[in-house]
Amino acid sequence: MDARKKLNLKDKYALMTRDLGWETSYQPMDKVFPFDQYEGIKIHDWDKWEDPFRMTMDAYWKYQAEKERKLYAIIDSFAQNNGHMNVSDARYINTLKLFLTGVTPLEYAAHRGYAHLGRHFRGVGARVACQMQSIDELRHCQTQVHTLSLYNKYFNGFAEWPHMYDRVWYLSVPKSYFEDAMSAGPFEFITAISFSFEYVLTNLLFMPFMSGAAYNGDMATVTFGFSAQSDESRHMTLGLEVVKFLCEQDAGNVPIVQKWLDKWFWRGFRLLTLVGMMMDYMLPKRVMSWSEAWKIYFEDAGGALFKDLERYGLRMPKYHEIATQTKDRITHEAWATFYNYGAAADFHTWVPSDEELDWLSAKYPDTFDSVYRPRFEYWREQQQAGKRFYNANLPMLCQTCQVPMFFSEPDDPTKIAYRESTYHGMKFHFCSDGCKDIFEGEPEKYVQAWLPVHQIYQGNCGGASLEDVLKYYNLSHGHDNLDFAGSPDERNWNAWKDESSAHASGE
Repeated sequence: MDARKKLNLKDKYALMTRDLGWETSYQPMDKVFPFDQYEGIKIHDWDKWEDPFRMTMDAYWKYQAEKERKLYAIIDSFAQNNGHMNVSDARYINTLKLFLTGVTPLEYAAHRGYAHLGRHFRGVGARVACQMQSIDELRHCQTQVHTLSLYNKYFNGFAEWPHMYDRVWYLSVPKSYFEDAMSAGPFEFITAISFSFEYVLTNLLFMPFMSGAAYNGDMATVTFGFSAQSDESRHMTLGLEVVKFLCEQDAGNVPIVQKWLDKWFWRGFRLLTLVGMMMDYMLPKRVMSWSEAWKIYFEDAGGALFKDLERYGLRMPKYHEIATQTKDRITHEAWATFYNYGAAADFHTWVPSDEELDWLSAKYPDTFDSVYRPRFEYWREQQQAGKRFYNANLPMLCQTCQVPMFFSEPDDPTKIAYRESTYHGMKFHFCSDGCKDIFEGEPEKYVQAWLPVHQIYQGNCGGASLEDVLKYYNLSHGHDNLDFAGSPDERNWNAWKDESSAHASGE
């Protein structure tokens, strides 16, 4: 008779994960793990780390493999049935260009960041969790690229996305966000990404894109969104566990964590301007407004979350009131800017139709008609008169978030917000008090920012002319950029639809 005791699930999990770690002997632990102490965070007992999901690696591979089979079966069916022709309007495709260039590279950056943490946290439980998330993020990057590659066969603006990520002006916003996090310490990185972004703000990224895709007939994108969402649930739980663990380990950790929450909330809010613009302006069929999404996913859900975290000594992030106060204008200001600089982006822009302007008026009754609608109507008049406007001057950028300085003062939507700070005798400019505070907390870091406008003026982006810069970007002028009206994408779409209608009618 075998007297060996059968392990329960908890003990089996511990044996297959935490028991793989050990205390080093011929090298000190501080030398093996040099990065998890210099931020000032104190961890007294790594064994107190609670793993959000007790999943072993063998179970993980089986679980993910099953999702892969379902995902690629649907993508294959979508391709074979010309699914790209079933979207609501060819304008919708520009949201996918924005997603591929602005979001997908961040998945790969997250993969690299969590792989680094999986090596450099001395707590075994945290290392295992980060290693699994690193694999998740790599998978998300791959599935997004595979899904969106279908559209690259039929529409412009997709092909050069890895090249553009390092060069195109607006992509410095998401790129700088992740490079800021990856060049921080390990505890700041995991607080920034796992909690501030994954837990507090991720619903404002994924839910609008995926629900927008479903509403506009893009089932391929919906499928990879569903495939990723179960992973996101794990990531969100990891983020919450991180914050609670740090606060419980030492009271001295609380002010450090709070400072990070303040910083990364504001950086995330600025980054999500791109998502809000997509929701309000780029979806032919709209699900909800940015203002409504902010109310649901941050004011209500985030408010309840931070109410729960009060017992750990944490409060709502600094400037959350300003974010809520300006939720009714940032998307209009962003779309107006992209309309101005549509010659230097890899997707098309347009003036909203009367029906779309009416929808915006209804969603933003306090500001849209008085501040923004007249602007769009004037631009449409000019465009119809053959005077479509493209701004040839380059805007000032915020030194911290790297967004052009188009945001308005919280108390006055007709006045551009400007802040400045002096460091070592040099002036630096900011779009808000939040970005100014972040800079002044770590000025030696942000003075090194690679700002696209500065680099263009210095001749470091291919040359001095727009033609030189577009070549540096690998943008095909007249195909990838400019207005949607008259673009090859529009002409091809209309031709395909006419041909499809002719076949349907038997002509």
